[in-house]
Amino acid sequence: MNNIKNLIDDKGVKPTYHRIKILEFLQNNKNHPTADKIYEEIVKYIPTISKTTVYNTLKIFVEKEIIEELTITGNETHYELTEDTGPHHHFYCTQCKTIFDIEAECNQECSKKNDIDGNKVQSYQCYYKGICCNCLRKNNNEMNN
Repeated sequence: MNNIKNLIDDKGVKPTYHRIKILEFLQNNKNHPTADKIYEEIVKYIPTISKTTVYNTLKIFVEKEIIEELTITGNETHYELTEDTGPHHHFYCTQCKTIFDIEAECNQECSKKNDIDGNKVQSYQCYYKGICCNCLRKNNNEMNN
């Protein structure tokens, strides 16, 4: 908990109990949860927390670069800790709706670019959409039975 408190404090954000618990949840759940999913889990332990508090906390964390937003599906924003994100990409399974981290060689090339065509790069995201190996295996098993 002290590590999380220090991380928040070092970014100039007051480490309130709610903020610490939200960041702890993200640290312990690396499955790229949405704000609603975070709220659903946190409210079990902090019944007085509101959705507004969760959304506002996530907004502050994004602004202070404590967490990153991922918008892969087009209609939901997912979150992950910035400190956990070395160069990597994401894979979104269109079947089971899971988002997971994948390594890709182009990360090193992309992460070195400070500008593209005179535009200053502040961040970049790359993701793939398709059917994950678990769903492919499941589909093959169902077809063979």
